[in-house]
Amino acid sequence: MEKAKVYFTDFRTSVGTSWTVKLQRLCIAAGIRNIDFDKKFVAIKMHFGELGNLSFLRPNYAKAVADLVREQGGLPFLTDCNTLYPGSRKNALEHIECANINGFNSISTGCQIIIGDGLKGTDDVEVPVKNGEICKTAKIGRAVMDADIFISLAHFKGHEMTGFGGAIKNIGMGCGSRAGKMEQHSSGKVAVNEEKCRGCRRCAKECGSDAITYVNNKAVIDKDICKGCGRCIGACGFDAIHNEQWDAGDLLDKKMAEYAQAVVQDRPCFHINMMMDISPNCDCHGENDAAILPNIGMAASFDAVALDQACVDLCQKAEPVRNSQLGDNLAKPDWHHHHDHFMDSNPNVHWRETLEHAEKIGMGTREYELITLK
Repeated sequence: MEKAKVYFTDFRTSVGTSWTVKLQRLCIAAGIRNIDFDKKFVAIKMHFGELGNLSFLRPNYAKAVADLVREQGGLPFLTDCNTLYPGSRKNALEHIECANINGFNSISTGCQIIIGDGLKGTDDVEVPVKNGEICKTAKIGRAVMDADIFISLAHFKGHEMTGFGGAIKNIGMGCGSRAGKMEQHSSGKVAVNEEKCRGCRRCAKECGSDAITYVNNKAVIDKDICKGCGRCIGACGFDAIHNEQWDAGDLLDKKMAEYAQAVVQDRPCFHINMMMDISPNCDCHGENDAAILPNIGMAASFDAVALDQACVDLCQKAEPVRNSQLGDNLAKPDWHHHHDHFMDSNPNVHWRETLEHAEKIGMGTREYELITLK
């Protein structure tokens, strides 16, 4: 497979040129106008941010992309699917209200919001996965699959389970219905190391399933209730909670890649990653920690695998922010250096498996040509 082209620009601008203008120029240079948008429904998949989180992408970026689509005769809408955990996006009514509170509406973005898997997260389509090894089919939100053209607009950041969140995670996990998210997380049931547990109860506060109780001031997880979402792992500051199945992280990455394959196969797609406010954890949290890396730039490609690989490489070259989770870890005298910003920020994560498996099943290539624009 020949190298994919990935277009990149940083956040430097001259007077009179905004970041949204740079984003549009980037998309045009990357070839978005080569897509036939005329009278086509266009799903723009993005994350509207959990209430309390402020690291999600601003609605201005969504409008910049939607405007390009409309200029070419397309019919854009913003979409995401409901969450597996309760939070503020567990059903369409709360999800849209959350999006509105965070600034997403038809005026600020120039298009409507449609929650991909319906009112209760049950409106999905079972899509065969080309070359799927673990998931032969994927449960994808119906509105996502009804679109003629698919665009991923992702906030590229760290992640407590998958190492980083970029295009593939935005597509694979984000477009899965609630049942689809459950399927991706299902191999990741967790266990508690009682010796390390301090009884702080933060894991219970983060659990979206009420699966955690306490006996003798130690956490106990009801595996029949646990959804395996991993939020408790990220919440525990004492490494007391871990995946019971040693390869659960690998399986999650691979399933996520296969779900992403189901979404993008057999239709025109375009992908954008914004490397800014690079928080250590997912925007699904009701808060966000300080960025672990400085703002790097924005990148776009027709190949989601190449795009994520390029963004990973750009992030690995960046200087860590000292006053951050990554900086704090690296400053510890006994820290085991992974020489990998994502693993040094969130130890024991897996991320290479996502890209390797996505390439293996034919979603794209990790080989890319980086074309830098001013």
